[in-house]
Amino acid sequence: MARTISRMLPLGTGLPKFELAAVQVPGVTRSQDEELCDKGIISSSRLPVKPLLIMVICAHCPFVKHIEQALTDLERDYGKSVQMIAISSNSLVTHPQDGPQNLALQLKQNGWNFPYLLDKDQSLAKALQAACTPDFYLFSPNADGIQSLRYRGQLDNSRPGNDIPVSGNDLRAAIDSVLSGNNVSDDQKPSIGCNIKWDPGNEPDWFS
Repeated sequence: MARTISRMLPLGTGLPKFELAAVQVPGVTRSQDEELCDKGIISSSRLPVKPLLIMVICAHCPFVKHIEQALTDLERDYGKSVQMIAISSNSLVTHPQDGPQNLALQLKQNGWNFPYLLDKDQSLAKALQAACTPDFYLFSPNADGIQSLRYRGQLDNSRPGNDIPVSGNDLRAAIDSVLSGNNVSDDQKPSIGCNIKWDPGNEPDWFS
């Protein structure tokens, strides 16, 4: 794995449009998927008008595994007031272990109810300038319902092996500011994790 940091998409960037397939868990009814899906597809136009947290994750990355419980805790604490969505953008050509079956298993094992979308053509990852897993993007709607980026970067300072407990405090502080109507601090630190695995020939211009 290549240890990679976020590219830090400019604050104020609008939410990219997307239509992506939701990962289904066999035998499990997932309420948010039922509410948001149209024939298994979730589009940006169907999302509720409330803060939106997009989490770029995957099934195999050790940096993601390190924070899985923290994502469970985030959903418990903010899932009613913030629309959480996970996306997996890793190449299924080079990393089939991040395919729908393993993503479904990850959903089930962690008890996540938020939608998990398969960014198979990697278009949303490119639009977000996502560089690593995990990478976090918090959007918030204005009075007209238009979503703009308020926070991007790390969950907290914890990394596998650095002995700092996972707290989620950076992302939580940003969410709390958005929910209370306050400005989010501009002091935002990039996330660090495994690099996005791009399809051969589909690497963005800034990838190296």
